[in-house]
Amino acid sequence: MQKLKIGVLREEKSPPDKRVPLTPLICSELTRIYSNIDIVVQPSKIRCYSDEEYTAFGVTLQEDLSDCDVLMGVKEVPAEKLIPHKKYFFFSHTIKKQPHNKKLMKALIEKKIQMIDYETLTDKHNNRIIGFGRYAGVVGAYNGILGYGLKYDLFRLKPAHLCRDRAEMEEELKRVKLPNIKIALTGGGRVANGVIETLSALRIRKVTADEFLTMTFREPVYCQLNPRDYVERPNDHNFDLNDFFKHPEHFVSKFAAFTKVTDLYLSSHYWDPRSPKMFGEADMQQPDFRMSVIADITCDVDGSVPTTIRSSTITQPFYGYNIKQHKEDLPFNKDTICIMAVDNLPCELPRDASDDFGKDLTERVLPYLFEKDEDRVIVRASICKDGKLTEPFSYLKDYAN
Repeated sequence: MQKLKIGVLREEKSPPDKRVPLTPLICSELTRIYSNIDIVVQPSKIRCYSDEEYTAFGVTLQEDLSDCDVLMGVKEVPAEKLIPHKKYFFFSHTIKKQPHNKKLMKALIEKKIQMIDYETLTDKHNNRIIGFGRYAGVVGAYNGILGYGLKYDLFRLKPAHLCRDRAEMEEELKRVKLPNIKIALTGGGRVANGVIETLSALRIRKVTADEFLTMTFREPVYCQLNPRDYVERPNDHNFDLNDFFKHPEHFVSKFAAFTKVTDLYLSSHYWDPRSPKMFGEADMQQPDFRMSVIADITCDVDGSVPTTIRSSTITQPFYGYNIKQHKEDLPFNKDTICIMAVDNLPCELPRDASDDFGKDLTERVLPYLFEKDEDRVIVRASICKDGKLTEPFSYLKDYAN
């Protein structure tokens, strides 16, 4: 069996990212399970797992990774740091022709690198098999609760990024005393599941959409809304999910009914740019518009949530949207909706997010790299190889040139 050497890269994009693709324990487990695998780690002063934690698990630190066959990171690798003729795994943020990564895409091809993007790793049904979405939901919901506490001076929580790990964050949640508010959640994937984990830690009861709209409660409650709950075809109440996925432009929003009863909105659904926005300025002008805190966890600027006019940061997660003047304002003013739109939420709990991601990587991806790729998982995910774009990504030709 051919020997394979893997190098874990030091994150060098600014601002720095503390996450890792493989934790010390996972590195140790992989070398135990696969006798032909060797893993080394580039030293780093910023990652969430220290160099000493890696060496304690028997992992070698190595500055020069040029003798590695496979290189793994999290965020984009600076173009000048790329080593020719290697296999790379990281989030390249190139598949949507992102302008700021054009130089990176060109370098990947010129250096004849096989670029395997985590975002393009899919099963045979074209479903993504790996990502940090779960922890975006876990932290995003926490931030939404934190923002609601600050908005009404109910409680103050330690920000997630100042907690050592998720366990400490959940200790903070024990201090939360919510009134009988209504929380609306949109989405049904990994992100939404992460949201539900945080709401479950608060023991907030789940109700149906109809109950949410028509009933009052003595306790805080939440409802999870699916597309059939918030969009419809004009003059047609027969909803077909496949039709919505294929032709979202044929649908209009019916979310306005929920804006009248929702106190805290947690947006965690995938949004197609062809889809209608959840609500509009006219809805916000209605005297019974009730939403006062919105956590846009998926953070689509000028996307499904029109109050998301920019992304926010981990250290400054909130800003206000003035519903009378339609512009940014202070987050906790009377006439503003408090907006949370952090675009790198998993970075707030980097140890937990890295552990979760590494386990998925180990179970769902690496066997196809270490053994036979009969399902062509690695092949499908490769954006470029041997100095050329692969066929599924040939649409990037103009961008790459």
